[in-house]
Amino acid sequence: MKKQINTFLYYCMGLLLMANCGESNGKTPTPTPLAPELISSSPANGATNVLVGDLAIELTYDKNIIAPSAGHSQISIANATVTSVSASLTKATIQVSGLKKEKTYTLTIPKGVILGPAKVEAPAVSISFTTIAEQHITASLVINNPSPQAINLYNFLKENYGKKIISGTMANASWNTNEADWVYKHTGKYPALNGFDYINLYGTWESYNTTVVENWWNNKGIVTACWHWNVPCSQGSTNYAFYTKTGEHASDGTDFDISKAVIDGTYENGIVKANLQKIADKLLLLKQKNIPILWRPLHEAAGGWFWWGAKGADPCKALWEMMFNYFQERELNNLIWIWTAEPNDIVGSVNTWYPGDEYVDIIGRDIYNQTKAGSMLAEYNKLKNLYPEKIITLSEFGNVAGITEQWNAGATWSWMMPWYDYNRTNNTSSSNYDSTDHQYANIQYWNSVFANPNVITRDQMPSLK
Repeated sequence: MKKQINTFLYYCMGLLLMANCGESNGKTPTPTPLAPELISSSPANGATNVLVGDLAIELTYDKNIIAPSAGHSQISIANATVTSVSASLTKATIQVSGLKKEKTYTLTIPKGVILGPAKVEAPAVSISFTTIAEQHITASLVINNPSPQAINLYNFLKENYGKKIISGTMANASWNTNEADWVYKHTGKYPALNGFDYINLYGTWESYNTTVVENWWNNKGIVTACWHWNVPCSQGSTNYAFYTKTGEHASDGTDFDISKAVIDGTYENGIVKANLQKIADKLLLLKQKNIPILWRPLHEAAGGWFWWGAKGADPCKALWEMMFNYFQERELNNLIWIWTAEPNDIVGSVNTWYPGDEYVDIIGRDIYNQTKAGSMLAEYNKLKNLYPEKIITLSEFGNVAGITEQWNAGATWSWMMPWYDYNRTNNTSSSNYDSTDHQYANIQYWNSVFANPNVITRDQMPSLK
């Protein structure tokens, strides 16, 4: 018996030695790599309010992947088009186009189209999402008998709202296309919109000749105009200002009282009426050239830094109505009226400053130093909720999140217009004009804007005549 036990022990030891020798000789079978697993997608499965038009769907896996071109044709999305497929490291990107509002789409990727390490096939993937709902924008303009060109422009804005964003620049200080020309000089593209300002209306050195505006319009550009409305700093003064006597403008601002400006017979009322007649005469010159204007007066009123917002909401709204009714009398039917909203518009839960839907076509917002796309989206959504039947636009900005980042987040502004950099573009012959730096939106920013297929440039504009 003892001999049999010893024999059995020796046999077991031999098996162990053979096993160890097998390991040392590298003969252990190599385990088969696991298939890549999907971790997340953007948009997520079941997502809602996805933007329409073109969309990049991103799939993130738990390991590196490839997507051989042989399988691209197997990827499908009903009622839309897959335009390209790519993979890098752990991400696959599927570009689709033709997405429409209020539709549910399902992206389908069969098993084996995506491959992991050692070409192990990834499981089939199905991602469903729903696009944003139709927004029912007010059908017609608020002015009486709008000009055909104003109607064409408004219809163009409506048709593209939520699908495309119009690029724009602001004149340097007043009445030129210096900023637009600077963008073209460094990128080879013109923005589609140019802003002008009647800031020097009170003086005699600015003729407001229509030629520069005509040239822009004749090249299929869109025209917008604002009015930094200069009034005497005090009664009888030869100095003019639009800022109130507060903060840094305590010594050079104006004490002009808007609450008196809307009362017949006052000194302030006489100034306002004379100014309204003067600017109406200038705007009529553009009407005679059949040029529609995105008209943005009394902007940023609730901020309180301009005299037209210094005495609260009621006199500001009264001045807006006075201007609107007078311009109607002058038959300025080429204007599309824009109210520039401020956070202070809302007092308690009441939209106190808003002139009313019967006086406003479009809602603008001027935003500076908001570098996060989420913050810009929050601003956009506030306005969209307040004004569900109005087009919402980024009427002025500086140093904000990239347009692509904003757009992808859901901030689908109608147009975008950075403010001008005086020192950069005031003199188009100076060496400053050759620099790509900018106080509010440098050329790197503009290159990113123009790389976005949802951005409209001037060369893409139809004739709106």
